[in-house]
Amino acid sequence: MENNPLSLPIFSKISRIVDAHNVEAYVVGGYVRDYYLRRPSTDIDIVVVGSGIEIAEALGRELHTKVSVFKRFGTAALRADGVELEFVGARRESYSPDSRKPAVECGTIEDDQLRRDFTINAMAWSLNSATFGKLLDPFDGMYDLEDCIIRTPCDADITFSDDPLRMMRAVRFASQLGFELSDETFYAIQRNCQRIEIVSKERIIVELNKIVASPVPSIGFELLHLTGLLKLIFPEMAALSGVERRGNHAHKDNFRHTLKVLDNVARRSDDLWLRWAAVMHDIAKPLTKGYDAKIGWTFHSHEVVGSKMVPHIFRRLGLPLGEPMRFVQKMVFLHLRPIILAEDIVSDSAVRRLLFEAGDDVEKLMLLCEADITSGIEEKVKRFLKNFALVREKMHSLEERDRIRNFQPPITGDIIMREYDIPPCNIIGEMKEIIKNAILDGEIPNEYDAAHAMLERLAAERGLKRRE
Repeated sequence: MENNPLSLPIFSKISRIVDAHNVEAYVVGGYVRDYYLRRPSTDIDIVVVGSGIEIAEALGRELHTKVSVFKRFGTAALRADGVELEFVGARRESYSPDSRKPAVECGTIEDDQLRRDFTINAMAWSLNSATFGKLLDPFDGMYDLEDCIIRTPCDADITFSDDPLRMMRAVRFASQLGFELSDETFYAIQRNCQRIEIVSKERIIVELNKIVASPVPSIGFELLHLTGLLKLIFPEMAALSGVERRGNHAHKDNFRHTLKVLDNVARRSDDLWLRWAAVMHDIAKPLTKGYDAKIGWTFHSHEVVGSKMVPHIFRRLGLPLGEPMRFVQKMVFLHLRPIILAEDIVSDSAVRRLLFEAGDDVEKLMLLCEADITSGIEEKVKRFLKNFALVREKMHSLEERDRIRNFQPPITGDIIMREYDIPPCNIIGEMKEIIKNAILDGEIPNEYDAAHAMLERLAAERGLKRRE
C-alpha cells in the first residue's frame, strides 16, 4: 500500500481543478475507510462544497472522458485511471417519519460528514492544495477502525429512524469486516427494527446478498436475529431458532446449525447461490417437525417441502426467479441424498440416480452435503466424510463408464410414436420411464441398441405392433 493515500494522478488533477474553481473538495467514505483497512477499492466518492456536477464536468473535459450527470440527485460520475469517481455537493438532510428519502439542502463538509451512516464512513481527505491529504475525522472513526466497532456519528435512534436501511448496512459492515456493533448501535437497531418496513425489498436484498457473500456470513445473520430484523425480513429463517424438549428428547437448534453449514460453505466457495442453498437447506423443518415417543423429533420430507418454499421466498425477497432460484430449489430438494448414500452401502444404482438428478451441479451438491455435517462428535464426522469420499470415487468411475450426468434416455417419445404409429398417450411415458430406470439401475447400458431392444419387448407386452 502506498504511503500517500492520494498518490493516484487523478487526485492531483482534481486538486488543480477545485483550486481553480475556488471550492473545497474531499475524498470521503468507503475509499478512505478501505485504505486504512488495506482493502482494495476502486469506487471513490468526492464531496464538493459547491457543485459536484460542475467539478466532474471540468474533469471530464480535461480527460476527454464522458461524464454521466444525474441532476435529480445532484451527482455526476465518470471513470478514469481504472477507478470510478462520483461527485456530489456537500449537503445537509432532514427526514419525515414516513419516508427514508430526505429533504436536501446545500451544506458544509461538517454537515455532510454528520449525515454519514457510520463513523468509519465519515472520514475525509482534503483535495485542496493547501491541505492536500489532511484527514478530517470529527467522530473518531480511526479509533473505531482500530477497535473494530460500528458506531453512528450522531444519535443512533435518529440515524436509524431517519433511514432504516442503515440498520441493514450496520449489520452488513459488521459481517463484511468482522466488526462488532457498539452497544448504542445494537440497542438502537432493536428499538427501531420495525422501521425496516418502509424500506423497499430491492434495497434490503442488496444488503442481504452482501451479508450472504461476506467472509463469515453467520456474523450478519446472528445480528439480524438478535436485533429483531430477521423475523421482519426473513421470517422463515427466524423460525428455525430454538430447541424444543419432550422427555429425554430434544432437537438441535436448526438456526445455529444453518449458520454453521453456511459458514462451512463460505470457507470453500464464493458461489452466492450455493451459499443461499445453505441458508435454505433446512428451511422447512419448522413446518415438518413431528414427535415420536420412541425415536424423538422428526422432520420427514423437509427437503421436499423446503424445495417448494424456495420460489415463494425468492419472490418475496426480490431474488431472481430464473436459474439461480431453480439451482437453490434443486440443492434443497437433493441435499439429503448424498447423506443417505453415506449412511448406507453405496450402490451403483443410487449413485447413478444422484448423477442423473444433480447433473452438472453434483460437485456443488456434494460440497453442501459435506458442509451439512456439523456434529460435535468427531468420530461421526470422520465416518461421514470417509463415506462421502467413497461416494465421490464411485461417481467418478460410473461417470466415466456410463456417461450418466445430464443424460437423456436414448429412446424418446417421438421414436415410440413414429415406430408404433400411436398418438401421445400414457403408455409412451410409462415405457420411457421403465427404460430410464433400467439404465439408472444398471440393468442395461446407456446405449441406443440396448434401450431399443427393451422398447421392443415392452411394446410387445402391451400389444403394440411396429409400423410396416
